[in-house]
Parts: sequence; C-alpha cells; structure tokens
Amino acid sequence: MVVNAYGYIILILWITMAQPGGQEKTTALKDLLSRIDLDELMKKDEPPLYFPRTLEEFEYAFNDQGQLRHIKTGEPFVFNYREDLHRWNQKRYEALGEIITQHVYELLEKKCNMTKEILPVDASEDEPKSFIYLSKDALNNPDKLLVLIQGRGVVRAGQWARRLIINEDIDSGSQIPFISRAAEEGYGVMVLNPNENYLEVEKPEKPAAEVSPDGPDEPAEKRERKEEKEGKKKRDFYEKYRKPQKEKQTDQIPIRKNSTPEEHVLYVWDNFISKSAAKNVFFIAHSYGGLSFVELMIKREAQVKSRVQAVAMTDSVHNVWHQEAGKSTLEWMQEHCCNWVSSTEPLDTPLETMLPDCPRISAVLLPPPVQGPDGTRKPVRPGKQAQQGASVG
Repeated sequence: MVVNAYGYIILILWITMAQPGGQEKTTALKDLLSRIDLDELMKKDEPPLYFPRTLEEFEYAFNDQGQLRHIKTGEPFVFNYREDLHRWNQKRYEALGEIITQHVYELLEKKCNMTKEILPVDASEDEPKSFIYLSKDALNNPDKLLVLIQGRGVVRAGQWARRLIINEDIDSGSQIPFISRAAEEGYGVMVLNPNENYLEVEKPEKPAAEVSPDGPDEPAEKRERKEEKEGKKKRDFYEKYRKPQKEKQTDQIPIRKNSTPEEHVLYVWDNFISKSAAKNVFFIAHSYGGLSFVELMIKREAQVKSRVQAVAMTDSVHNVWHQEAGKSTLEWMQEHCCNWVSSTEPLDTPLETMLPDCPRISAVLLPPPVQGPDGTRKPVRPGKQAQQGASVG
C-alpha cells in the first residue's frame, strides 16, 4: 500500500497519540507540523518536470491515417498518465504540444512546400522574431491568394486546434487540408502566426539579501542561524517524502509590431498581403482570427475593400459594437463575409443574429455529446465543423 506524505503524517500522529506518554510526543509532533507548509508539500507531490523532446522519445507516432498512436500499444494519447497528478499531466501534455507544433512546421515545409518568412522584415540579429509561412507563389500569383488566420492560444502557424491533432488526427486540427485544397485550385497561400508574440527568457536568480551593517552583529547572526536551521529541517523533510521542484521564472520580451494577434495581422497585411500580385484575396479566419480581421478592416478599410473578395469565418468571436466598426464596414461585411458557427441545425442553415455585421449559418449538424468511459462528456469537434462549413472555393 502506498501512503503519501500527508497520510503518513496523520498516521504517525494517530499512533503517537495512542501510545503511553503520547501527550509529550504529540506536542512535539504538532510543533513539527506547524513548521511544515502542507499546501506547498502536497503541490510538489509529483515526478520531475522533465519530458521527452521528440515524438520517438515520447513513444508516439502518427500512423497512415494521421492519428497519433503509441508505438508499442497502438493506443491513443493518454492525458492522465499519472493518477492524481494533474499539474504533472498537464505539463507533460504541453511538452507534447510543443513537439506537435514543430511537427506541423515540418509538414508545412516538406508536404506543403512552403517557406518561412521572418518578422519583422527588418529584424536585427539579436531582437525577438516571429514568422509566417508562404507558398512559393504567395506573392506573385496574379489571380488569387488565400490567407489563413487561426484562433488565439497555444496554436501556432498551421494549426486550428492542438487538442484535435493529438486526440483526433492531423486533418481535424491542422490547416494542411486547406492548404492542399487551395494549391489544387490555383491559390497562393499565406499561413499567419498571430500567437507568436514574444520571446520568453529565463529570469536571473535574485542575489541573496545582504545583512545590514547598521544592525547589531550578534542578534543578526543568531537570527540567521535560526532561520537556516529551520529551513534545513523543512528541506530535509521535503526531500525525504517528496522531490521538490521549482518552475523556471521567465520574462516575456514582445516582438516588435507583432506583440498581439491584431498587430500581427495588420503587420502582415502592410508588408506582405498588400504587396502581393493577386487581384483577389480571400481569408479563412477562425475564432479570434475573425476579430483580428475586423480590426484590420477598421484600420485599412479602403485597401481591404479593393482587394478582399470574401471572408469565411468559423466560430468568429468578433463584436462590431465593441470594436466600433463603422456603417460602411458593416455594409461591406454583410456582402463579403460569412460566419459558420456551431449549431444543432443542418449544415448551411441561416441563423438569427442580433449583430448587424455578416450572415451566420450552421457549420454542421452536431450529435449529442457522448459520455466517455471515464464518465466525462466528449466535446464537439470544431475542426471538423470548420472543414465542412468553409470550403476553399
């Protein structure tokens, strides 16, 4: 039977109190417990936060259907790898997510034959940078250009939803099918990267506080020895029953002119889209990407109207009232934009809206949530909705 540290402490307390002469021992034990931060202790009840750096080391791989499966068992990814260790499981999931991001970048370059363009375009060697992906004809295709903008969060260039890539397949959660279809139909393609907004750097450790020379030496030394002794007792106890770990403290250095999704979309428009040869520009914007497009429309209205022919939004979170879109912007959106949203109505059913911007229609007929073996209810699959509701054509 495995007894965790907290249970071990309570067990000793119970045994001690039951023994003859337990009164004194109980007092001593209570004194020990008063010096232990139990909340901090329980938080550190987990293995080290070190995880594999490649899919192979994770023992996972994508099969021929684009599904992530365990190399040995063939099973899908398991989130609750360690029972009752949610923080550790979440960190493991995030580590896998970073590997998935790199995997999608490889697909964009090798499968979709796209190239990376560094942002800002005039970046110095030592400043933080972002990037987007362009098809070979993105800037010189004279006819049509497709621009893809994902939602907000951990997703990076080429992804709609990391969760769907991990739990479903590459086609459900990535932009690969859109890019492939666009190439077949003669579009140049730009894949934006609106969530790459800063460089994360580790904070230097703070130097130990120096003892003030003004105070009396002996009391200060005694106090330091006492604090050191008490601290050692705590550390020894933690080391005996837990392996303490401290997450790295980081600073975020914003990327110039790309520090928010809205800034990023505007910057890419000014430096790439507006300078492309395509007479007809099309957007697919998911979730927060729709909000970023509306901001672009407000700031570059005349340019957008002259180049953009249609915008397919999927579950867009834009709000023309809060974003203060003008009448001319609203009229243009009613003619050129459409927002496919999650709905129980059949595909392409017009839906009522209180906002005077663009038509809203049903993305897909959604089945009722299915209860999983662990008692949880499986969520809707927005990646599939986006693919069915917003075709490239």
